Amino acid sequence: MQLASGTRVHEIADGIFRINTPIDVPGVTDGFNFNQYLIVDDAPLLFHTGPRRLFPRVREGVAAVMPVERLRFVAFSHFEADECGALNEWLAVAPRAEPVCGQIAAMVSANDVADRPARALADGETLDLGTHVLRWLDTPHVPHGWDCGLMMEERTRTFLCGDLFTQGGGGDVALTESDVLEPSEAFRAPLDYFAHAPQSAATLERLANLRPTTLACMHGSAYHGDGGALLRALAERLAA
Repeated sequence: MQLASGTRVHEIADGIFRINTPIDVPGVTDGFNFNQYLIVDDAPLLFHTGPRRLFPRVREGVAAVMPVERLRFVAFSHFEADECGALNEWLAVAPRAEPVCGQIAAMVSANDVADRPARALADGETLDLGTHVLRWLDTPHVPHGWDCGLMMEERTRTFLCGDLFTQGGGGDVALTESDVLEPSEAFRAPLDYFAHAPQSAATLERLANLRPTTLACMHGSAYHGDGGALLRALAERLAA
């Protein structure tokens, strides 16, 4: 569905909704986009908040699916404006919501900035939402921040993969079975925002071994298919 503001909401896996907001960027012909992922369950979770200035539009997207005050968890990959810029706005409208992040992010940023203490997850720890179960995976410097981590929803095999496979443009297609590696690599080439850490290949192999069937990208289309093969192909491109 497309809302009055231009934000779009689509269910990409059972109970998992992509909230997509296209934006104009000066000097970028095709624009850019931000995605958040709402998991509707007994304890609903929002992965990524979007930048603070987009909060009204993202809130509209969540409200199109469920009452915003039901939100129980607000999770993010690492400390950056598009990951958690609107964190306190969400905590204000959802009285029972807790921030969720990795232990490093909680220590160095979240517990100072957030209006409520973060639930800091250890590598491999799970978070039970009711029907859905999310596993936290520490991924330092993959793709950038040392506090970076990602989440795998184990029932639907949906990998909340953050900035991996970032695609430019408006993100018009919610879920695709077409290749997202080439467009994401074309977008990365002039910016090269990856960290290229020594352990990047091993981290990507660990993620590939989870055999995700849906990649919930933070920017661009979500991908449905052999997510493990795509992650290994990304590792090969980075090694080259």
